[in-house]
Amino acid sequence: MDTILVTGGSGMVGKHLKEILPDAIYVGSKDYDLRNWLEVEDLFEKYTPTHVIHLAAKVGGIQDNINKPAEYFDDNILINTHILKASYKHKVKKVIGILSTCIYPDKVDKYPMREEDLFLGPPTPTNFSYGYAKRCLAVQIDAYNTQYGTQWNYLIPCNLYSEYDNFEHGKKMHFVTALLKKIKNSKHELSLLGTGTPLRQFMYAGDLARVIKEVIDKDISESFNIACPENYSINELAVKALGSLGKKLYIKYNKPELDGQYRKDVSSDKMNKIIPQFSFTRYEEGIKKVYDKIS
Repeated sequence: MDTILVTGGSGMVGKHLKEILPDAIYVGSKDYDLRNWLEVEDLFEKYTPTHVIHLAAKVGGIQDNINKPAEYFDDNILINTHILKASYKHKVKKVIGILSTCIYPDKVDKYPMREEDLFLGPPTPTNFSYGYAKRCLAVQIDAYNTQYGTQWNYLIPCNLYSEYDNFEHGKKMHFVTALLKKIKNSKHELSLLGTGTPLRQFMYAGDLARVIKEVIDKDISESFNIACPENYSINELAVKALGSLGKKLYIKYNKPELDGQYRKDVSSDKMNKIIPQFSFTRYEEGIKKVYDKIS
C-alpha cells in the first residue's frame, strides 16, 4: 500500500491536496524542522513513505528576500537536501519537487520560457538566493535520477492564489490575496506597490493540486511547467478583479522600485502533451472563492 508524505502540508497547496488526497500524511513547520537532519530522519522512520510531495520551502516577499539572501538560500538548500537524502535512504519510490517560475532567468530573448531555458541566465535580483536555491532542487533531482536511477521529477508552477492563503493582518500573503483584501477594505482608492506594468500568470492553487494528483495516479516521471495561458499585467489583474467583484475604486501605484521581475511567463506546451485537455480555473472564477473568505 502506498504511503504519501506531503511536506509543507499546512500551506495552501497542501490544504487543496488534502481535499483530493485525504489519506496522505501532511506535515508542516510546526511538526518538523526540515533544516534539522535528525528531525527529518525521525519523520521518515515514523511514516516510511513510498511517495513524497515536497512543497516545503522558506518563502517571503521581495523586501525580505532582499534583506536576508543568505537565510533564504541556506534554509532552502538544507530543506531540499535533507528531503532528497532521506527519500533515497528510505527507498522512496516517487519524489515530486514543487518549484516556482522564479527559478527561471531574469530575462531571456524569447517568451514564454520553456523547460530547456532554465539555465540561460541567473534568476531575478529581487529573489536571487531563493530562486537559485529552488533551481538547485531541480539540479538535485536530476542528479539523483542520473546517478541512482530514480524516477523522481519536479513541477514548475506559476504564481498561485487560494482561499487557503493567509488573511491575517501582518502575515505574508500572496499578491492576489493581498489585492483582494485591499479591494474589500477600500472605499475610494486602491493603493498598490510598484507601477502595475509587470506581467504575471496566476493559477488557482487547487489546479496545481489536481496536476500533482494526476502525476501520482498516472506515475508521470517527466518534469514540466504548469501555468495558465493568460499573462496579465498587475494593473489588468486589479482591473479584472474590480470588474468581477462589482467594485469601483481609483487605482494608485507607489514605490516603483518594488516592481520585481518584469515578466516570467512560461509555456505549458509540454504539460499539455503529458496531461491533455487539463482545464484551468478561470481567474474571474477563482478570485471569487478567495474574496468570499476575506472578512
